[in-house]
Amino acid sequence: MPGLDRCATMPVHRRLLASSPRYALALAAIENETFARRTARAPGREEVVTIPVVVHVVHHSPEQDIGQEQIDSQLEVLNADFRRANPDVSKVPQVWRDLVADARLEFRLAETAPDGSPATGVVRVSTDVTGFSTDDRVKFTARGGSDAWPADRYLNIWVCELDDALGYAAFPGGPPELDGIVIRHSAFGTTGTAAAPYDGGRTATHEVGHWLNLRHIWGDDGDGCSGSDFVDDTPNQAGPNHGAPSFPQVSCGNAPHGDMFMNYMDYVEDAAMFMFTKGQAERMDSALAGPRSSFLTPRLRESMRAAAPS
Repeated sequence: MPGLDRCATMPVHRRLLASSPRYALALAAIENETFARRTARAPGREEVVTIPVVVHVVHHSPEQDIGQEQIDSQLEVLNADFRRANPDVSKVPQVWRDLVADARLEFRLAETAPDGSPATGVVRVSTDVTGFSTDDRVKFTARGGSDAWPADRYLNIWVCELDDALGYAAFPGGPPELDGIVIRHSAFGTTGTAAAPYDGGRTATHEVGHWLNLRHIWGDDGDGCSGSDFVDDTPNQAGPNHGAPSFPQVSCGNAPHGDMFMNYMDYVEDAAMFMFTKGQAERMDSALAGPRSSFLTPRLRESMRAAAPS
């Protein structure tokens, strides 16, 4: 899809930082807690956490009103990728195979609506808007989109005609009415309108990573070598990789193995990304112990809080 950014999360993040002091303070507190857990080497979570998902299909044309099979295909990819059950994990270079993580996260369509009634986990909204931008308009019924379900109980995924990116996400700590991820319908799932080279469902894997507080693997400093994704086991790299690189790709003095371009938090094509690291899983755990703790069972929430540094 020429002309589209792989991910618009950071521009949206910076816009919110500039406009909301409360968001800036919340984010700082989250990072302080994440750093403290990493420093104290908080024990890893063994239990699998299931995240209820609501997919808002906001469509202007019949093509954009994606079918259930396409939605189900995306959930299958998320469940494989976050459990290290994706078949292409075997392509990880030998040098990094010991770092590949099972994040112990699973995703299912919500079976109960916010009011307690039965639900399918899919909301379909016909709109007069021909294409949405990264201005979050799609997240509001009054603006031609679909209002978020409670962000402390559901992962909201909006699927629509997104004009300027394949997707974007909200980091933890932002306004609940904006919380969730937005995906262009042609980069969602593996069938239906999903179009190569972004028809592997990995745009959603990438954006859910952001939703769980993962940063881009190169640290979002342009093409410099001073940025950080705040994860210790991902190599420093100069900037995003694109397409389907061959191994190794060296930058920032990271020879001989080079960039971990096959990480889900880089910008390569879907077929070229197939791993999270253990350090990234630990960072996602910190999000679940802190700002995303409402998705844990009471027992697990208490257990993870007890394991956190005082």
